[in-house]
Amino acid sequence: MTVLLINPNGSAAATAAMLAIARRHLARVAGWTNPAGPPMITDAEGLARAGRQIAEADLPDADGLIVAAFGDPGAAALAARHRAPVVGIGAAAARAASRGGAAFAVATTTPDLRGPINRLMAEAGAEGEFLGTFVTPGDPVALLGDPPALDAALLRACTAAEAAGARRIIIGGGPLASAADRLSDQVSADLVQPVPEACRALAALLR
Repeated sequence: MTVLLINPNGSAAATAAMLAIARRHLARVAGWTNPAGPPMITDAEGLARAGRQIAEADLPDADGLIVAAFGDPGAAALAARHRAPVVGIGAAAARAASRGGAAFAVATTTPDLRGPINRLMAEAGAEGEFLGTFVTPGDPVALLGDPPALDAALLRACTAAEAAGARRIIIGGGPLASAADRLSDQVSADLVQPVPEACRALAALLR
């Protein structure tokens, strides 16, 4: 079976990073990068625009689809249009983080996406207690281009989430997949990584 990892952002480098992670969990994964997408979705308007682009995209055939941007843009429309199962990395991470009634939070770089993220987390993570989205300061695109600064800023956001009582923390954002990988051993709370969780959820559906 072939899985298509859909990057609603326009960054081929982010697609490659997410594919490298996804291929640890799924045998056959191909990538698709949104040709009209920005390097990083940073606000609600961009999220909605990406959702429309993904919903209308001419995608390669696949047995399962992963929407690999944290707000899951276009995932619902794809699920209505395709017979193959569709999993968004945001909803998959929320379900995993909330399992067993756990208190959980999000650490991310996009303050202007706090509203859509909070709504998605509260809905998909209803099994647990969602404590909110903890964001890094500064320009998210510039931060993405400076991995050491990105890691340090996300680590501070995780520390704030832990102080608020989070037992599990999601690193929220498709382009942040590599950062989530790097931080996995540096956070006391359980770190939930969206791309692996989406891969596990899709594998279960395909079985």
